[in-house]
Parts: sequence; structure tokens; C-alpha cells
Amino acid sequence: MKQSERFELIDRLARELQSRFKTYELDGYLNSMGVKTPESAVGTNSKWVYAKGVLASESADTLIRIANDLDFDAGAVVAGAVLPPKCWGDAKRFRLFISHISKHKDRAMRLRDCLEPYAISAFVAHEDIEPTKPWEAEIRKALHTMDAFVSMHTPGFCVSNWTQQEIGFAVGRGKKIIAFRMGEDPTGFLSKDQALLRKGRNAEQIAEEIVALLAEDPMTSDKLAEAKKTTAPTSFDDEIPF
Repeated sequence: MKQSERFELIDRLARELQSRFKTYELDGYLNSMGVKTPESAVGTNSKWVYAKGVLASESADTLIRIANDLDFDAGAVVAGAVLPPKCWGDAKRFRLFISHISKHKDRAMRLRDCLEPYAISAFVAHEDIEPTKPWEAEIRKALHTMDAFVSMHTPGFCVSNWTQQEIGFAVGRGKKIIAFRMGEDPTGFLSKDQALLRKGRNAEQIAEEIVALLAEDPMTSDKLAEAKKTTAPTSFDDEIPF
């Protein structure tokens, strides 16, 4: 973490703490995160100034841990500062974000399951987010930590604010994007690129082509090859139609 990033992260965390906690709650929260606070804060009337002072001597790991506990988007400040969603706990697997609309989540889940045997862990927001976790925060975590991005262009995809924001995020990060035409043409940033066509194929066949595209692209080939070497083979048994 660069020093400039550290200063900005501390400043933003302090403002986040200021907005979330009352004065008498602040020390309790910081102590629970392993941060030692002074016995007296005499002369400090601002929670923001106080929090900045307390966090100033903390390690980068502690700052990032606090940011993730608060579901604070530290990745906007520090590269690599965001923890992946729980479904991506295995860092060895290739991480693929599947952008889809909720109406067709079953198709996204089917494709996700067909990619499992290839050491690819696909994130499907409507299925992989824990019920107790804030949706937006978990989606941002997945977008920040993905290795590649697949957009499933089923009818209605182009008018969804969520999917368009996800595409913009992937484009902004410069990640490998595979647009899968499934009843609707890609629009916007993706309209100029050749889309993956279904052509009557089933989920297993589409998964095979996605794997081939990832394996031949320099942006993703090394990570996928490493994932295949270090991840035990899996199988799927799913009757969800595609």
C-alpha cells in the first residue's frame, strides 16, 4: 500500500466511523477490531479527527480488515484491499463473474455448475450472496476480485441498471469480457465485439467454449492453467434446464 493510499484510506475510514457510531460506541468497536484506543480523548471534539489519530499507527492489514468489516469499498482507494465474497473463499480457483437478470437466474446457475469441473468458480449474485449480507457490498466484492466476466444477454438484460453497471465496472477494470448472446444483442461497450452465440447448444457445450476462450486469451490463460493444476476435479449433477 502506497503512503498516499494509506492516508486516504485512513481519512475515509475515519469519516465512515464518524457517520456510523456514536461517541460512546466508537472505542468499543475499535477495541473489538484489535485497535488499542487511548484512555482519554481530551481535546478532541471531532469523532473524525479522533478516529484518524487512533488509526494512524495501525497496520495496513488492520485497516483493510476494518474496511471489509464495515463493507466499505476500500478497493476504490487501495488496489487489492477488498476481500472476495464467501463463495470465492478458495483462492486457487478461477473467479468468473456471471452478469444476468434475476428472471433468468436459473440459467446462470446452470452455467455456473457446468463450469465447476474446469476449476472455475462462477459468481451468480441471486444465489451466491448470503441472506444476511448487503447485496451491493457483496456484488462490489465480486467485481473487485474477479478474474473475468461473462454477460448473459437474455431478453431484458440491456434495460437493467444493475447489469449495465456491472459491465461498466468490468470494462473499467480492463477484465476479459465474454458476451453471451441468449436472445438479445449486446449493447453499449460490448456491441462492437463478437458475441458468443448459443446456436441451440446446451449449458455443457457453452461452458466448454467459455473455457476455451479463457484458455487462449493471454489475460486469463495463466490463471486458468494454474487453477486447473492446483484444484481437485469436481463434477456436477443438475437438472435445471438451459
